[in-house]
Amino acid sequence: MINKNMSIDEVVKKYPETISIFERYGLGCAGCRAALFENIKQGAKVHGIAVDTLVEDLNNAVGKG
Repeated sequence: MINKNMSIDEVVKKYPETISIFERYGLGCAGCRAALFENIKQGAKVHGIAVDTLVEDLNNAVGKG
Protein backbone atom coordinates (compact mmCIF):
# COMPACT_ATOMS: atom_id res chain seq x y z
CA MET A 1 0.00 0.00 0.00
CA ILE A 2 1.26 3.44 -0.94
CA ASN A 3 1.37 6.04 1.81
CA LYS A 4 2.18 9.76 1.93
CA ASN A 5 5.55 9.19 3.59
CA MET A 6 6.95 7.10 0.73
CA SER A 7 9.37 8.82 -1.62
CA ILE A 8 7.97 9.69 -5.01
CA ASP A 9 10.92 7.96 -6.67
CA GLU A 10 10.27 4.76 -4.68
CA VAL A 11 6.61 4.70 -5.73
CA VAL A 12 7.35 5.37 -9.41
CA LYS A 13 10.04 2.68 -9.52
CA LYS A 14 7.90 0.08 -7.75
CA TYR A 15 4.65 1.01 -9.50
CA PRO A 16 5.36 2.58 -12.92
CA GLU A 17 1.62 2.70 -13.58
CA THR A 18 1.44 5.58 -11.07
CA ILE A 19 3.32 7.94 -13.39
CA SER A 20 0.10 8.91 -15.16
CA ILE A 21 -1.55 9.66 -11.80
CA PHE A 22 1.30 11.91 -10.71
CA GLU A 23 1.17 13.67 -14.10
CA ARG A 24 -2.61 14.14 -13.86
CA TYR A 25 -2.01 16.03 -10.61
CA GLY A 26 0.66 18.17 -12.25
CA LEU A 27 3.60 16.34 -10.74
CA GLY A 28 6.05 15.44 -13.51
CA CYS A 29 7.72 13.05 -11.13
CA ALA A 30 9.39 10.64 -13.49
CA GLY A 31 12.00 13.19 -14.55
CA CYS A 32 12.03 15.46 -11.53
CA ARG A 33 15.19 15.57 -9.44
CA ALA A 34 13.15 16.47 -6.34
CA ALA A 35 11.42 13.08 -6.65
CA LEU A 36 14.67 11.47 -5.49
CA PHE A 37 14.35 12.94 -2.01
CA GLU A 38 10.79 14.27 -1.64
CA ASN A 39 8.05 12.12 -0.24
CA ILE A 40 4.50 12.26 -1.59
CA LYS A 41 3.35 14.55 1.22
CA GLN A 42 6.09 17.10 0.51
CA GLY A 43 5.50 17.03 -3.25
CA ALA A 44 1.77 17.46 -2.79
CA LYS A 45 2.28 20.40 -0.41
CA VAL A 46 4.64 22.20 -2.79
CA HIS A 47 2.10 21.84 -5.61
CA GLY A 48 -0.99 22.63 -3.51
CA ILE A 49 -2.47 19.15 -3.90
CA ALA A 50 -4.69 17.34 -1.39
CA VAL A 51 -2.32 14.55 -0.36
CA ASP A 52 -5.01 12.14 0.85
CA THR A 53 -6.82 12.28 -2.49
CA LEU A 54 -3.56 11.77 -4.37
CA VAL A 55 -2.60 8.76 -2.23
CA GLU A 56 -6.07 7.27 -2.68
CA ASP A 57 -5.80 7.62 -6.48
CA LEU A 58 -2.29 6.13 -6.46
CA ASN A 59 -3.49 3.11 -4.48
CA ASN A 60 -6.48 2.67 -6.79
CA ALA A 61 -4.10 2.69 -9.77
CA VAL A 62 -2.12 -0.21 -8.35
CA GLY A 63 -5.15 -2.14 -7.10
CA LYS A 64 -4.49 -1.46 -3.43
CA GLY A 65 -7.29 1.05 -2.86
